[in-house]
Amino acid sequence: MAQHEHVRVAVIGSGFGGLGAAVRLRREGITDFLVLERAGSVGGTWRDNSYPGCACDVPSHLYSFSFAPNPDWPRTFSGQQHIRAYLEHVADTFGLRPHIRLDHEVTVMRWDNDELHWVIETANGATITADAVVSATGPLSDPKLPDIPGLADFPGKVFHSAQWDHDYDLSGKRVAVVGTGASAIQIVPEIQPKAGRLTLFQRTPPWVMPRMDRAISGAEKWLHRALPFTATARRGLLWGIRELQVGAFTKHPNQLGLVESIAKSNMARAIKDPALRAKLTPSYRIGCKRILLSNAYYPALAQPNVDVVASGLSEVRGSTLVGSDGSETEADVIILGTGFHVTDMPIASRVVGADGITLAESWKDEMQALRGATAAGFPNWMTIIGPNTGLGNSSMILMIESQLNYMADYMRQLDVLGGRAALDARPSAVGAWNRRVQERMKRTVWNTGGCTSWYLDANGRNTTVWPGTTAEFRRATRSVDLGEYEVVRAPATTRTAAQAVTEEAAR
Repeated sequence: MAQHEHVRVAVIGSGFGGLGAAVRLRREGITDFLVLERAGSVGGTWRDNSYPGCACDVPSHLYSFSFAPNPDWPRTFSGQQHIRAYLEHVADTFGLRPHIRLDHEVTVMRWDNDELHWVIETANGATITADAVVSATGPLSDPKLPDIPGLADFPGKVFHSAQWDHDYDLSGKRVAVVGTGASAIQIVPEIQPKAGRLTLFQRTPPWVMPRMDRAISGAEKWLHRALPFTATARRGLLWGIRELQVGAFTKHPNQLGLVESIAKSNMARAIKDPALRAKLTPSYRIGCKRILLSNAYYPALAQPNVDVVASGLSEVRGSTLVGSDGSETEADVIILGTGFHVTDMPIASRVVGADGITLAESWKDEMQALRGATAAGFPNWMTIIGPNTGLGNSSMILMIESQLNYMADYMRQLDVLGGRAALDARPSAVGAWNRRVQERMKRTVWNTGGCTSWYLDANGRNTTVWPGTTAEFRRATRSVDLGEYEVVRAPATTRTAAQAVTEEAAR
């Protein structure tokens, strides 16, 4: 019989969550693990999203691991290429390369009730078993394509922002951009000068704040290298400012009016046409949808070769794009800035739990996980950036590191239990946690601000964002409460291969 590889932990994905998990496992003394990555290099969403202008909207010194500071960030808000290079650096610095299996897309992972381990199959034919799985595929990994009649028959070029075709020349083309999210507002200013005509199909206008970006001076870099505590202090200041902002988002949305006035002033400086300004002014409370940062978006929309269709795209008839208002636009290329599968993550359909049902089936009514990490019926399975762990105003790296603390204690608890054991989140504990989160969510701007956003699932529930501070979440995930878990032991009749050999020798 073919021998299958067995590891203590299998990590799925090699973005911030996956690489962070790998570093933390090594720090915990666990070296028997693999990182399974579907692509040919590490980097996650910062590898996939290489569109023009791609950059982070969180300051560089806060959008990096606390255990891997980078004194050489080139700008206060770093671009995609620098963040991807940082992740490659983390993989090298912490000796993760031997653990990483590239081009190993997971097609299914099944829990084996008898052996108390996960059986993982990959697209290239590998089979791996693991005592525990850490799923770090992330919510921004699978592009969401819109269901627009006629789109499949469009005779020109079509691609999603996360699957940018760098070989396609936009010069002089009639370009249609669908969507006005974080990717679109970065793409539009970059491609507008090249396009012959650019039409932006906007379903809902975003709130756009000024982007306080600048080059980081050589003196600053030197200081952070020579005196590392200065970088730590800088990071702490950036974190503290954002923690103070949380209350306005989660408890007192009416306090955000001042922020709206700043955003309106940002628009007014560039958009002089009252009709265009009316199209671009949101009717919902700022913060309800993700607040975007740009100094170039509004100036690009004011250029004479740009049109804004404020009713969204409703149909494609050949090369003619029809807006919901009946307007028609001819296009050579359609760029889809339509986001990702966030509340219906495709990886969930590939996880089969103890009862033989998939995680997607378990989550069909609502995604929910205990402390954003574990799901009932899926023993020894954890997710990084799980349900209700997203942020509306700060760095996701803070949330990831909190979840890594939880993961580390989870593995310690398994060691304490000894023998062949697994932990399965109690349905009552998952339900209680979710009820507390959703109760707090009722007051937040994400639920009361008057918008429909990608934070909400098909049933209108906010299963994406954390309704509190990052400090609160860190306290909540500091350690595992065994009272929230069922301890699962292997059936008495199940023998490991080693036990069978020992028993045979005894005869």
